[in-house]
Amino acid sequence: MDDARIEPVRGEAEREARQTGGDSLTLIVRDLDVTCLIGVYDRERGKPQRLRINMEAAVRPPSAYDDDFAKVVDYSAVLKRIRAAIDDSRVFLLETLADQIMQLCFAEPRVLAVKVRIEKLDRYADLAGLGIELERRRPGS
Repeated sequence: MDDARIEPVRGEAEREARQTGGDSLTLIVRDLDVTCLIGVYDRERGKPQRLRINMEAAVRPPSAYDDDFAKVVDYSAVLKRIRAAIDDSRVFLLETLADQIMQLCFAEPRVLAVKVRIEKLDRYADLAGLGIELERRRPGS
């Protein structure tokens, strides 16, 4: 993802940093390639499709970076939950899958904002990818 597209999520982390006088922290999942059954049309749902997922989450940083694992978001656990959601997915729309991924991220209370981009990699021969990008702030933040 280029910087222009990820600016709003990073902006949320930076806004939090300005308010608290601390750092900004962004959790990143880049170029996660998966296959799943998704799509509206029968020709899409007949076989698994390759998807590429990128996700960024603005995270409330810890008060100190003292190597205390309990003070940070466990990004391997977030990734595990994302993979499980994809494996269990029976949705038709990329937007719905992106929303499910966001809900998983917001289950972690330190997540302030999330941006998810999902692309179908093989939908058209002349495109590298076709998809959606969804961004949301935690309600009340």
